[in-house]
Amino acid sequence: MEKYIYDEKNGLWYELQGDYYIPCLKLPDEEQRPIGVWGQRHLRYLQQHRKALYTELQITGKLNGYLVDLNDQAERMFLELVKQLAAREGVTEQLKAQNQMLWVQRMNNIRDRAIEIVNEDLIYA
Repeated sequence: MEKYIYDEKNGLWYELQGDYYIPCLKLPDEEQRPIGVWGQRHLRYLQQHRKALYTELQITGKLNGYLVDLNDQAERMFLELVKQLAAREGVTEQLKAQNQMLWVQRMNNIRDRAIEIVNEDLIYA
């Protein structure tokens, strides 16, 4: 028996394994780009809570691009939120020069709130 055969009806190649021909299937090639912290968080969320969407993105070869785009969007949203909240609450470079510990305290509070907003609106939505 031949090692590989081609079925013209469905356009698939088959490989002989033991006594059976198994279709030679592979996922489409996808450009691999690095995924940041926001993308990693969303990936874990998809794997645990949105398994159908995760599988669909993985099978179609769009998972990496989707996560990279979401990571970029979340990063921009986070930076803009930090900037807006700091301006609204009067956390400036002048405060940093006058009282560094107060500035750090307020900035950490602002960052934590911005992280919660991004998580709720993008990552775990």
